[in-house]
Amino acid sequence: MSVKDLTILGCSSQQPTRRRNHGAYLVRWKEEGLLFDPGEGTQRQFIFAEVAPTCVTRIFVSHFHGDHCLGLGSMLMRLNLDKVTHPILCYYPASGKVYFDRLRYSTIYHEQIQVVEYPVHKPGLVHEDEKFRIEAFALNHGADNFAYRIIEQDRRRFDTDKLKKQGVVGPLVRELEEKGELTIGGHKVSLDDVSVIRRGDVFAIVIDTLPCAGALNAAKGATMLLCESTYLDEHHDLARQYMHMTAKQAAKLAKDAGVQQLVLTHFSARYQDLSLFAKEAKEIFPNTFVADDLKVFPFPKN
Repeated sequence: MSVKDLTILGCSSQQPTRRRNHGAYLVRWKEEGLLFDPGEGTQRQFIFAEVAPTCVTRIFVSHFHGDHCLGLGSMLMRLNLDKVTHPILCYYPASGKVYFDRLRYSTIYHEQIQVVEYPVHKPGLVHEDEKFRIEAFALNHGADNFAYRIIEQDRRRFDTDKLKKQGVVGPLVRELEEKGELTIGGHKVSLDDVSVIRRGDVFAIVIDTLPCAGALNAAKGATMLLCESTYLDEHHDLARQYMHMTAKQAAKLAKDAGVQQLVLTHFSARYQDLSLFAKEAKEIFPNTFVADDLKVFPFPKN
């Protein structure tokens, strides 16, 4: 699977509406499926999105308020029912281990899937493998809450024309990749002569917070930033009271962080017209999009 996109499985905040489910976000990243903050009803939203839940390989929980985790247990049971053979990597605040376990074992079932836990004890590097570097940043929401920054590992990409010109063909390509340098026809050819490094994309998710340093650091230079904007600026007092952000604040964050694309989400049930969020944010950060249930956002070109 070469697709790289964000599917909005739900974009409401604490209270779902007739049109908006509890929040949940799926990033399909080539052969991986990254599920963020699965709220109530996430399993069913996969059906409406026409995406197989079995694509999920990693699950991230920012914090353990109900609208960000009530779908965790049912998603794990669904993956168990589907008998997925790949491990499910789970990232969550370490202080919420008791809630993670309660959700995971909330009902009777025979667990067959392999769940690998990565509890986040402090900001910084959480996990790194051959595909991703995963970092967490503390947010300001009154509960242990983390923004996640997913950094795709850099990849070397060969230029077929340069390979042909240098005489690097067939098995010589793999040999050059392994050795870094070859002598062909009496002249040396290095990897850099026939390839370039493609910098990995960066996905950042900032959910449930007041503006803070952690949000800014998580978002810096991101290819795509998914950011909460629970309120419009006319209700900025409510945003401050309940430790959330407005669309204007999310747009300022995206501008200050130098992100490529901003997607707003986590809207209060008081709002029916989401276009108002786009209007408010675009005045500060033009490349803003507004989430809606089942909408899909391809990653912008790097």
